[in-house]
Amino acid sequence: MTLEMHATPEEVMRAVEAWQQFGREQQIGERDIFRLALAIEECGSNIVHHAYGRDPQQKFRVAIEHTGKTVSIELRDRGPEFDPTKTEVAPENSRPAGGWGIPLVRLYIDEIRYSREAGENVLRLTKRLASNDSTK
Repeated sequence: MTLEMHATPEEVMRAVEAWQQFGREQQIGERDIFRLALAIEECGSNIVHHAYGRDPQQKFRVAIEHTGKTVSIELRDRGPEFDPTKTEVAPENSRPAGGWGIPLVRLYIDEIRYSREAGENVLRLTKRLASNDSTK
């Protein structure tokens, strides 16, 4: 599944909702659906707010692939180069308001890779699924 999104918070939520529907159709467990939804929301929000300054004329892409025991999510934007995998995570007691996104994504995602390709930030998130039992 691939979505082209405008740089607005509403579009980020559209991606989250599309993922949730796709995950349920694929019979992915609710815990994994939640964790990946949070990752999409956090990473998409960073693109909207930081890469594009909430400019709705700008676009980014979200591609989601379910391959048996894993889900891969790829986010692409043409904003300034930014590698979230190299971001230092401040201790909890000194973290500014709103500084929880990257630590949560790191907690819930098994593999995070960043590259810069043809002027685009490419963030790839991979989650190994706990189970295909949709009740978990």
